[in-house]
Amino acid sequence: MAQFDLNDDGVVVIVGSGAGGGTLGNELAQRGIKVVILEAGARNEIPDFINDEWESFAQLAWTDMRTTGGTFRLARDFPNLPAWIVKSVGGTTTHWAGASLRFQAHEFKVRSTYGELAGANLLDWPLTLAELEPWYDRAESKMGVTGTHGIPRLPGNNNFKVMAAGAAKLGYREVHTGNMAINSRPRDGRGSCQQIGFCFQGCKSGAKWSTLYTEIPKGEETGRLEVRPNAMVARIEHDDAGKVTGVLYVDEGGRMQRQRARVVAVAGNSLESPRLLLNSASSKFPDGLANSSGQVGRNYMRHTTATVYAAFERPVHMFRGTTMAGIIRDESKNDPSRGFVGGYEMETLSLGLPFMAAFVNPGAWGRDYASILDDYANLAGMWIVGEDMPQADNRITLDPHEKDRNGLPVAHVAFSDHPNDVAMREHGFRQGSAVYEAVGATRVIRTPPYPSTHNLGTNRMSERPRDGVVNRFGQTHDIPNLFVSDGSQFTSGAGCNPTLTIVALAMRQAEHIAERMGRREI
Repeated sequence: MAQFDLNDDGVVVIVGSGAGGGTLGNELAQRGIKVVILEAGARNEIPDFINDEWESFAQLAWTDMRTTGGTFRLARDFPNLPAWIVKSVGGTTTHWAGASLRFQAHEFKVRSTYGELAGANLLDWPLTLAELEPWYDRAESKMGVTGTHGIPRLPGNNNFKVMAAGAAKLGYREVHTGNMAINSRPRDGRGSCQQIGFCFQGCKSGAKWSTLYTEIPKGEETGRLEVRPNAMVARIEHDDAGKVTGVLYVDEGGRMQRQRARVVAVAGNSLESPRLLLNSASSKFPDGLANSSGQVGRNYMRHTTATVYAAFERPVHMFRGTTMAGIIRDESKNDPSRGFVGGYEMETLSLGLPFMAAFVNPGAWGRDYASILDDYANLAGMWIVGEDMPQADNRITLDPHEKDRNGLPVAHVAFSDHPNDVAMREHGFRQGSAVYEAVGATRVIRTPPYPSTHNLGTNRMSERPRDGVVNRFGQTHDIPNLFVSDGSQFTSGAGCNPTLTIVALAMRQAEHIAERMGRREI
């Protein structure tokens, strides 16, 4: 396995090992480029995963302190845990449900499509669906996405069957078990889904795509990829000309190390990536790296989300089978006549009883709350995933008081719903409730958003440097050898799960970086 010298200035250093960083690392290694991935968390392999919600959360989740502001309910319910992401090799691809959906054409052109929307900071992406489609094809093939390339879809569990029956009553037409990066048949040296039901706790069968056991081992086999776990990057360094030269990171023993680099790619998620750029401020870049526009940290999106559960007279056992293999896509269109722009999807969701107790209505107590838990076996559930509006003041900044264990300011997450977000959520609540009521639900329960798993924006793509942080290849406008490779580069959130798009962009970015390096342009 490769081990590169700390003074090797020919390596590409990638901060983070998830969908963006892990994919980019493998793609570059396959092209003959030396890569060091620095991952803040430990390396937990498939046998280490735990089919217990709270124990798994303690093992995988990023629980370092964050602070919150704004009017969103999470600032009250979970003031130090606004996001539910992973601090482990493989990043949040160990925790994600596997839903792999493409943006629609209009979701790349939101400013042109939605027009002037008061309070929203809308901007078109500097690329189109047509340009990304070949990369979507490659990403779907790499990940083994069901419903694409002749790969059969997963079977429907009871949770899906209830939702599908209600959808049919309402006249919905695009209803199926999803485009999932979970093997429905053996593929790529991994077996098919065993329907264990603990998708969020790390897939113990390895059927679900994760960079932990797909991209990273393949990259390591080339002898050109080194992954260093428990390596928390503190700042990115640069020379007098402003060119990035390497990173400082704290290793497992608490020692500060300097890894030199030819190129640095930041892929730490939409909270930690802007935090790192801001914490890397210097006399030359007093507002943080790549921040001449003032856009680093701004336009934070987390998707318009909510959950609808419904109780029935007979057991559903929604927890059996794949967690999110079921979707209604009919509401994903842009139809302003509904009272909002953009669209949303309804996807099956089940939480185990321990998480249900914590998240169904944080802070609740008493008979009504207890009755929800009493009804657990008879519940069906769905999650609403919608396009929230980017807003300049929804942003990640450095907390002026709180520091992490290394003495660095923690991320402060400020978020307030846009009126469009509220209208979309209410429509989703109504339609989700109608789906279940159409098939005899005795009770419908609406739950508030959970700590966010879809964290987007904060280092967005833009055609003009003044409007964003990176260009159409994720290359920062200010520093040619500094890239962003995660969901923070999203200009809009779209009404679908983001991982497929992150992977497609990372594959496209790898080709761009390799070509630029080959021409000695970076």
